[in-house]
Amino acid sequence: MLEVGRVTGPHGVRGDVVVSLTTNRTERLSTGAVLASADRELVVRTARSHKGAWIVAFDGVADRNAAEALSGTLLYAEPLDDPEELWVHELIGAEVIDQHGTRRGVVAEVVQNPASDLLELDSGALVPVAFVTGLTPGERIAVEAPDGIFDLMNDAGDSGSAPGTPS
Repeated sequence: MLEVGRVTGPHGVRGDVVVSLTTNRTERLSTGAVLASADRELVVRTARSHKGAWIVAFDGVADRNAAEALSGTLLYAEPLDDPEELWVHELIGAEVIDQHGTRRGVVAEVVQNPASDLLELDSGALVPVAFVTGLTPGERIAVEAPDGIFDLMNDAGDSGSAPGTPS
């Protein structure tokens, strides 16, 4: 199961909650969608966008008390089958190899960035997801990076710190 959002609190008195999605796949909140929490399944009755978040009504959550009880709840869902998408759980732990066949490191984290999400490697390098040209989930990521992008890391010294980052 993948984390797809979090209930941030109640909205109104009829059991609606505010959900902050951690995915860009809004179909996770389609009517009838099933989300899981640590202790139960939640079926989406209705959802609408509201000020950068979502107002969601779940089956069986009928009043403010029930909505308040969901505050802070992490929401999970099964992975979607979409071969055109890159999924964070398939990137973490994969080795990054550039267009010259040079191994550049292992993906430690995927960092959200407005221009393009970034692969943060165990070497400290940051590689825009837009440079990914191939993927064997969990094993290997091929990237076509501009010449010199990894040299910036080498110029920072042996500390592994990014340029301008204190050691």
